[in-house]
Amino acid sequence: MSTHVTPTLSVLDDVPPLSFTTPEGFFSLPLAATPEDRAALAESFVRELYSRGDEALWNPAAPYYAALSEQLAHTGVSYSAMGLFSTDEGGVVQCALTVAAVETRQSDPEIAAHGILTALGSDLHRDARWLDLPCGPAVSCVTMREVTLSPEITASGAEERLLTGQIQVQVPFPTGPYTAVFTLDTASTEYWGEFCDLLIAILRTLSFRDPAADTSGPAS
Repeated sequence: MSTHVTPTLSVLDDVPPLSFTTPEGFFSLPLAATPEDRAALAESFVRELYSRGDEALWNPAAPYYAALSEQLAHTGVSYSAMGLFSTDEGGVVQCALTVAAVETRQSDPEIAAHGILTALGSDLHRDARWLDLPCGPAVSCVTMREVTLSPEITASGAEERLLTGQIQVQVPFPTGPYTAVFTLDTASTEYWGEFCDLLIAILRTLSFRDPAADTSGPAS
């Protein structure tokens, strides 16, 4: 699975600045403030996501993604994207990426990260680990789940089991009492290692600096 990094900037609202880059192959879901804006953006999104489709595919898909973006906005998610990637065998694998900012009581990132690791590490069904990122300390947590698919939605017409994986990385802000929560979900677990590497590559671009300050130039 190959990806190419392109400059994609995402800044969360109402919290200190946060930015990161995502690789080529990610399509950002339209998160907007009003139903009218969500509907308009959803139409553009499905045409980009399914570029080889037509009106028969785009028209029913757009309301679904508009409703999904509304649901995500109500849960505090500030960035959401679908990742679609070609494999060497000619297939396609996908994942979902969301980013949220959660307010915390701790403004020291080192102390906050230790608290997160302690809380997540107490669950034996989770693999929680400490991470040292260029932007500071973080904690990763891996969860694997087996989902049962009913016969009505499987190609074989029989009940099937699907293994899904989630890697979540929590990164305390060094600029305020918030934690950035990156969550990647995929059912393409045969490419689990590649998806983990992909998320780590995104996190290595994570910055809490104000982009406007970086382009303002030296003070006169």
